[in-house]
Amino acid sequence: MDGIGDVTVGVKRGSDELSMYNSPNSGMSSISDGASNGSDSKKLRVEEAPPSRVLHIRKLPNEASETEVISLGLPFGKVTNILTLKGKNQAFLEMGTEEAAITMVNYYTTVTPHVRNVPVYIQYSNHKELKTDAGNQRTQAVLQAVTAVQSGGSPSSDVQEALAAASSPVLRIIIDNMFYPVTLDVLQQIFSKFGTVMKIITFTKNNQFQALLQFSDPVNAQQAKLALDGQNIYNSCCTLRIDFSKLVNLNVKYNNDKSRDYTRPELPAGDGQPSIDPSVAVAFSKDSNSLLGALSPLSAAAAAAAAAGRVALAGQTGSSGVLLVSNLNEEMVTPQSLFTLFGVYGDVQRVKILYNKKDSALIQMSDANQAQLAMSHLNGQKMYGKIIRVTLSKHQTVALPRDGLDDQGLTKDYANSPLHRFKKPGSKNFQNIFPPSATLHLSNIPQDVTEDDLRLLFSNTGGNVKAFKFFQDRKMALIQMSTVEEATQGLIDLHNYNMGGNQHLRVSFSKSTI
Repeated sequence: MDGIGDVTVGVKRGSDELSMYNSPNSGMSSISDGASNGSDSKKLRVEEAPPSRVLHIRKLPNEASETEVISLGLPFGKVTNILTLKGKNQAFLEMGTEEAAITMVNYYTTVTPHVRNVPVYIQYSNHKELKTDAGNQRTQAVLQAVTAVQSGGSPSSDVQEALAAASSPVLRIIIDNMFYPVTLDVLQQIFSKFGTVMKIITFTKNNQFQALLQFSDPVNAQQAKLALDGQNIYNSCCTLRIDFSKLVNLNVKYNNDKSRDYTRPELPAGDGQPSIDPSVAVAFSKDSNSLLGALSPLSAAAAAAAAAGRVALAGQTGSSGVLLVSNLNEEMVTPQSLFTLFGVYGDVQRVKILYNKKDSALIQMSDANQAQLAMSHLNGQKMYGKIIRVTLSKHQTVALPRDGLDDQGLTKDYANSPLHRFKKPGSKNFQNIFPPSATLHLSNIPQDVTEDDLRLLFSNTGGNVKAFKFFQDRKMALIQMSTVEEATQGLIDLHNYNMGGNQHLRVSFSKSTI
């Protein structure tokens, strides 16, 4: 995985204090941003800018096209405007919603974005919207064409050239958050939606599962990259990171579980061993028809067995399951509140709020996959009014205080907690991992509890209930708060709340809205 420190999130003071003025030559507004060539030469203090749907992108390669800049944002939602500053190697990208921009910044905090194999830097802009000339038809044409490609349409001839600019038909694919095994056949099924897949080679490099995949046409490779980069193969895991390879042709010697040349079925199998347990491969290939498809319980059970060690998953050896969480509200935060929130994304084993720095905590998850999942979903979210920062810690475990030593209850061991959501192999909870959202899913509701009871309960956590809906059996419901922060607070306060008769309420984030 690329170093987390490579991505600058947050704005250098002065770097985005922009003065806008019209440039009659360019057909769009120009922006002066006080930073030369996007360089980091001025050691200015980093100051957090509030989230904005306009993002400032720096250190772009000279030859980067608008299409490639737009493609950085596409996996996260609609891109509504773009302004490139060619001479400064910078660009401004306006997303359709602030939520999409936040998701994008959070993702690229953990995964360094690349344009033409060059790392680029993304941060929030101080501007809330981009004001470019309405007459700039070319930019709008590129936006519309690229959006059409993402939604499955065909690009216009105008943008065909821009798409073909990346001339390699070979993509380099890295899979992050590899919670479940990914096979060569899964990749073929996903990528063949965009054109003819000719060859695939899979391998492990830097402890990560990677693949090289060759299309018959570079335009198909560009369309696949635009649509799939940043997407998950399965719910909330197995994230695709896609770049163009410098290779233009792959040389495949064997057809087996690690490499395949679909144009030459007569190739020998060689001595390549199956890359994963065949029974698991079968379970997955049956269930991999659609990207983002939910796993069936059978496949989830097979995957859980694989994750438990029957099959070695590439990319996890030696990485830590411990997270460092900073910028916490030290007046409010407790080990229990951290256990509850991070427990949405994995089974928390131990929590330690640091004695000399009580706005920071170490959280030990049960493995590196769960740590990665929690980090990618919770970094940048608000907890008790503060935007928390989540990174991987260099610690391998969280130490308990020595016997007889009182650390004021700052360290808690949850190894045997009955509240772990993921301890049962094949649990449905594996399929219901979603980012923090304003809508919560409630379950285990007693029969005599009414909508008014639940509305009152969640209002008392300090939030405003906007909508509520019972499921048919009334054991489950959706409740929508006015903000993600309010919903997060409701989950922290009310997950495992005793509703009477020893029935404890179950609360998780939902992908639905009411």
